[in-house]
Amino acid sequence: MSATATASAATDLTEKQERILRYLRENAETRTYFKSRLIAEDLGLTAKEVGANMRAILNGDFEITVEKWGYSSGTTWKVSV
Repeated sequence: MSATATASAATDLTEKQERILRYLRENAETRTYFKSRLIAEDLGLTAKEVGANMRAILNGDFEITVEKWGYSSGTTWKVSV
C-alpha cells in the first residue's frame, strides 16, 4: 500500500480511532495481544470506547492486521504487522 493510500484511509477515522491505531502501531513490534481495558487505560478511554472504535480499524486497510481473539475477562485483540 502506498503512503498516500495509507494517509487517505487514516483520514476516514475519528480522533479516537486514530489514537487507537497509532497506539497499536507503536506497540505491535513488541506485543501481539492487547486487552481493550489496557488500551483504554493507556489512552484515557473506556474499554467500551475501545471496542466500539476498533471496528473501523478491523474493517480498514492499514499496514497492521487486527483480529478479535478472546473474550475472557474482557476482549483481547491479536495484532500483527
